Amino acid sequence: MEAINASIGFDQRMAAQDIEGSRAHAAMLAAQGIIDGKDAEAIREGLLTILSEIEGGGFAFSTALEDIHMNVEARLKEVIGEPAGRLHTGRSRNDQVATDFKLWTRDQLDAVDQALGALIKALLAQAEAGADWVMPGFTHLQVAQPVTWGHHMMAYVEMFARDRSRIQDARRRMNECPLGAAALAGTSFPIDREATAQALGFDRPAANSLDAVSDRDFALEFLAAASICAMHLSRLAEELVIWSSAQFRFVTLSDRFSTGSSIMPQKKNPDAAELIRAKIGRIFGANVALMTVMKGLPLAYSKDMQEDKEQVFDAADNLMLALAAMEGMVKDMSANRDSLEVAAATGFSTATDLADWLVRVLGMPFRDAHHVTGSLVAKAEAKGCDLPDLSLEEMQSVHEHITQDVFDVLGVHNSVASRTSYGGTAPSRVREQVARWKEALA
Repeated sequence: MEAINASIGFDQRMAAQDIEGSRAHAAMLAAQGIIDGKDAEAIREGLLTILSEIEGGGFAFSTALEDIHMNVEARLKEVIGEPAGRLHTGRSRNDQVATDFKLWTRDQLDAVDQALGALIKALLAQAEAGADWVMPGFTHLQVAQPVTWGHHMMAYVEMFARDRSRIQDARRRMNECPLGAAALAGTSFPIDREATAQALGFDRPAANSLDAVSDRDFALEFLAAASICAMHLSRLAEELVIWSSAQFRFVTLSDRFSTGSSIMPQKKNPDAAELIRAKIGRIFGANVALMTVMKGLPLAYSKDMQEDKEQVFDAADNLMLALAAMEGMVKDMSANRDSLEVAAATGFSTATDLADWLVRVLGMPFRDAHHVTGSLVAKAEAKGCDLPDLSLEEMQSVHEHITQDVFDVLGVHNSVASRTSYGGTAPSRVREQVARWKEALA
């Protein structure tokens, strides 16, 4: 029973938040005249002593005392004696653990927010440096149209910025204080829940005591936002694995984020990217696990809810590690401009530019232009060359009204420069978006 019932093995991570909540509660009790001011001062000093012991590694945690709350309270009694028993007036472990866990999750949301900001800055630096470097854009992992390196990096800026927005939004929504809800029905003591909420940095007290101790939406929202962010990290990790391969050579990863082979001296493995890609499964799994824990629970508190923290702790640890590793890789990696440009010109990547020219200059319906372009691609493929390598005579054999001007749109640099619509890949648009984001971050 002790083995299955105890949570101190993992919830000791919330020690600082537990002591912070208890200090706010004791101060409120004294302000309301519920406990004596001297007792409140003794409690405050005793809690600071315990926090120092925990941070210094000198605190002996006991599984017999089940959780962080009882471990702290038992030690407080050893330190200050009888006044320690007054601390739990007007509260329950139910609202205490909900408050501790919210405080911990809120701190973690802030940490993720900062880590995302650092990753976005690293991507912006890459985008600015390569705003006019051409590379192939893919659909179905087949060459589609030329884009710029900067444009590709800015796509991830937008993705991670949405992650940051979700994190910030979740933080706003969860910032209601459960403390004072007691076991589930509130308390008959004249407590001041506004005071404790304010002391702990919450916007307001939770409005319903039953919901306050039942709620783990804040943890689920963290895991949901973490899962989407993790998915984005995995997509970028996958591209780095592909791009750093000998077949692509689009990027070179630094030695700080690569490893060698035990038997093949030429190998440089993108292990950090691969590990990010793998760790994402743990974050997804934590989200599913906690949803499963919560799905069948009646109000209010059930012991099942003790299984909430390990999932969130593990997901948070792995998300923060993945974000830090990805920031490091992005900051250190070098894009191989020549390889990118050579690849951009392959696979008939300017075929759409040719079709657009037929529509714009010759007034051809797009479907007809699509057909003519397809015929020209087939001709180039049979000849073993790319579209710009066809002669004007060869093009005119497919459509007699094609002129020499068509070659102005067939180069990859011309192609990307022409994509000036808002959000397009033109270097001018990329620099515009980089400037906008740098200003927003500042």
